[in-house]
Amino acid sequence: MTDGSGGARSALRRCVPLPADDFAERYWDRAPLLSRRLDDYTDLLDLDDVDELLSRRALRTPFVRMAQAGKVIPAARYTGGGGPGAEIGDQVRDERVFELLAGGATLVLQGLHRLWPPLVDLAGGLGRELGVPVQINAYLTPPGNQGFATHYDTHAVFVLQVTGTKRWRVHPPVVTDPVERQPWGGRADEVAAVAAGEPALDVVLAPGDALYLPRGWLHAAEAQDDWSLHLTVGLRAPTRLSVVEALLDLAADEPALRAGLPMGTDPGDGASIAPCSPTPSRRCTSGSTPSTRTPSPAGGAGPPPPPGRRRWAGRAGGGPRPALRRRPGPAAARPAGARHRGGPGRGRGAGPDRHDARDLRGGGARGARRPGAPRR
Repeated sequence: MTDGSGGARSALRRCVPLPADDFAERYWDRAPLLSRRLDDYTDLLDLDDVDELLSRRALRTPFVRMAQAGKVIPAARYTGGGGPGAEIGDQVRDERVFELLAGGATLVLQGLHRLWPPLVDLAGGLGRELGVPVQINAYLTPPGNQGFATHYDTHAVFVLQVTGTKRWRVHPPVVTDPVERQPWGGRADEVAAVAAGEPALDVVLAPGDALYLPRGWLHAAEAQDDWSLHLTVGLRAPTRLSVVEALLDLAADEPALRAGLPMGTDPGDGASIAPCSPTPSRRCTSGSTPSTRTPSPAGGAGPPPPPGRRRWAGRAGGGPRPALRRRPGPAAARPAGARHRGGPGRGRGAGPDRHDARDLRGGGARGARRPGAPRR
């Protein structure tokens, strides 16, 4: 595709009619943008290409998904064995897909930025121009049908209408800038309530039209009087939260941050949890300076404990010592749902997944003596 003067047209200009700087300042992560008759997208994917992918490319799940009237259709209804010599059971059966399409289902071809050359090129060009990961799916819907209920995505999208027409109803967000751990399913009642009101945008996309939707904006789309094929270009831009999560992952490789806190330390006291020397032979005490104290002789009181540590109760001379008690307060117990990062249960779904300074809390200080253990 050229820009009309013989030069190659940028990937971004196939999605919006504005220079990159103007688009970034006025619309990026801010507001929807409708662009009429922007381009001809049939060179990227058309109905013959869809038939080629289904009938001759031996697609498997999850590259294909189907839905109807707001419900996802089980993959077993349109997949099966690959035939003699193919030891797989999830290959897409095109005849079953066509039957479901004839009954009003919507076909979703997922991950086309990985397997269809024109879309591989488009995703690569957009990724270089915008500096974000890009994914591309295609949606084929029979006339008068709607595949998915009103929902929002946790990433921004460009919608490129290839063939047919589709009516889009767009509503404002119910949560600002949602991330992956905040999917719309966890706010279904709020989404339904907002969707029942007047839409912010109610438009019919025709071939060559494009629509930009920031993440979080509610939308639903219904094919009109003919078959509708459109591309959804997902823009998975990083957020400040994703930077923090990446830093927390790197923190696990830092010995000073993996070291346990001194016994009785209040994690809410910033000075007492500051990292200190990672040298195994030196353990940290409050105030971020390595401890150089030596055990006091039996029967001696020894130097007073530094701030942030509890003194052992009991008689001088090594009598029975009661168990150490934590200070009262919110740091005494982990909040419900909180988990250590990096564990086998880590996930990004709708469930609780909070990570904060309290997740770095461990047991006693490295090398600290257990109650009742003999001195060395």
